[in-house]
Amino acid sequence: MPHSNVARGIALMVAATLMFTLMDVCAKALSTRVDTVQTLWARYTVQMLVVTLIVLPRLRTVVHTTRLGLQIFRAFALLATTGFFFFGFKKMSLIETTSLMQISPIFIMIGAAVFLGEKFGPRRAVAAGFALLGAMIILRPTSDAFTPYAFLTLGGTICYSTYALATRYAGRGEDVWTSLFYTGTVATLVLCVMVPFFWQPIEASGLPYLLGVGLLGTVGQLLLIRSLSMAPASVLAPFTYVALIFSSVWGVVFFNSYPDGPVYIGALVIVGAGLYVWHRETRVKTS
Repeated sequence: MPHSNVARGIALMVAATLMFTLMDVCAKALSTRVDTVQTLWARYTVQMLVVTLIVLPRLRTVVHTTRLGLQIFRAFALLATTGFFFFGFKKMSLIETTSLMQISPIFIMIGAAVFLGEKFGPRRAVAAGFALLGAMIILRPTSDAFTPYAFLTLGGTICYSTYALATRYAGRGEDVWTSLFYTGTVATLVLCVMVPFFWQPIEASGLPYLLGVGLLGTVGQLLLIRSLSMAPASVLAPFTYVALIFSSVWGVVFFNSYPDGPVYIGALVIVGAGLYVWHRETRVKTS
């Protein structure tokens, strides 16, 4: 693979991560303005509309799938992921939720061993243990940080790992646009049924955030797809940790939220465990 393509892939991954963290800013800003179900509805409705417009010339081909049940399962897993995180934003800071999200590679690794029969040796078990230790440092079970909202965030991480495992199980048998179309459409249909029961009046100040949460999430997904087409996932994985930097900055700039020491310590432990797993995987693949 040409070096220039890898460099572009890395740049696109960083850009995708930037979009996702800005989407989180919009979601957190909306957490005090409208019901969270409204925010979720905006997130996926915009994605459905944008993706449908992009693939419209070949919509019949994109809609065709040989694994409809799996596509619907993936869509619900991703919807649950977003829902848990958006509800978590009501009480947790951006850096706290982003830090806990970094546990997902460890959960994926464990799930792949349990459900997909992939290798899970003692070194990876140690890495998983350290990642969970990092999560406990962030959550501090004996402090005020240990709330039901913390469990929502962990639930979101587990749901995302489930989504990723389902995607890995599906392999390359489906067009990425087919998967993107179904995740947006299924979620939108579900939320269109739910949102009338949770609708709250929207002030003019909230409209840019509702539009932003949908556009930023969609652009992030498109950049992510493009980056994975230009560079191996194993090369791109460490660069997703820039989300911690972005979230720290956005927390200070937009919400005047300054993380304390345990959050940074826990994040470093989680990142260290993730980088160790990445190092082991890439070394095995290249040896």
